[in-house]
Amino acid sequence: MTRAGRSTTPDGVILLLGGRSEIGLDVARRLADGGVVILAARRHDDLDGQVRLIRDAGASAVHTAEFDADDIASHTPFIESVVAEHGAIGVAVVAFGILGDQQRAETDVAHALQIAHTDYVAQISVITPLAQVMRAADAGAIIVFSSVAGIRVRQANYVYGSTKAGLDGFASGLADSLHHTGVQVLIARPGFVIGAMTKDLMDSGVAPAPMSSTPEQVAAAVVRALHRGKRTVWIPWAIRPAMFGMRLLPQAVWRKIPR
Repeated sequence: MTRAGRSTTPDGVILLLGGRSEIGLDVARRLADGGVVILAARRHDDLDGQVRLIRDAGASAVHTAEFDADDIASHTPFIESVVAEHGAIGVAVVAFGILGDQQRAETDVAHALQIAHTDYVAQISVITPLAQVMRAADAGAIIVFSSVAGIRVRQANYVYGSTKAGLDGFASGLADSLHHTGVQVLIARPGFVIGAMTKDLMDSGVAPAPMSSTPEQVAAAVVRALHRGKRTVWIPWAIRPAMFGMRLLPQAVWRKIPR
């Protein structure tokens, strides 16, 4: 890969951490043509449909690998094993995560900690060794999925939002630390995404937020930003000025925003 900031796609395998993620799969599909793709997930032997999707997109080879996002002790050995078996990682798509149940998390400590563990602690646990192997190779790209939910945390989803706030800060600092290397960190900040992750929420009667997007729209924007060597991408782009305005709202007004 050339220095960060230039329009390029890194050489090496494409590693999708979260092999069933709608957004992650669509990112991998858009990058797959002629490349080697690894789909990492629990029950990796039950990914036939996902493998077929990526193979049909033109991948030269598609492999699956057992990966448990919550088993943080396994993360560094897993990344090392991928490099040992398949060579350099060109693009790592870190696409696992849970939305959780906010109302349950307000009283169920174990559930609140599960959201924090999967959406923040486990992300750091796997992104750190990814950054290490890419820094050593002076090449590669890591795609991190933040959210506008973390830009200013709302009472409606403050547990999930707080994890995204922390992850966004971690990824931003990491990007700075890698600025003068050949490693790109791309932070995606989508708004409400209408898909499998939010289906139960919408089934409960919650309407999609303004400027919502689909997994396909998010993936298209992410791949475009990756090719252009960007550091951040807001999806849709118009949500960035909207969130800037929301950050200026007085707290007394902000806390009255409907759940």
